[in-house]
Amino acid sequence: MENKQRLINGKVMLQRVDAEAADHVMASLDRVAPDVAKLILEFAFNDIYTRPGLSLQQRELVTITSLLTQGDTADQLRVHLNGCLNVGLSRTEIVETCIHCIPYVGFPKVLNALTVVKEVFAKKEDLS
Repeated sequence: MENKQRLINGKVMLQRVDAEAADHVMASLDRVAPDVAKLILEFAFNDIYTRPGLSLQQRELVTITSLLTQGDTADQLRVHLNGCLNVGLSRTEIVETCIHCIPYVGFPKVLNALTVVKEVFAKKEDLS
């Protein structure tokens, strides 16, 4: 597949996950590190997100779990929590995913993630 098509496909996939984030993230990176924006679209959202075997919902759960376990990823966690909601995951599924991580990564990382979850849920309520 040509790089131009990979870029287009990646943009389409990121917009499916979170159109608002796609616009903001790509614009902000374009000024600072356009190659990183291109890698995000071509590699992460074209090559990885479009692979068979997992649904978009499953991919977003894996993503928030990975971000939660790393810690110090609030901005990206915020993007992908919105993505979870955008692709049809429920608030309960998101919270249960966080709770499930407690025995593996501990309360501090999960509590930090739940703070971001609470912010994202509250913002969604304000927009309703």
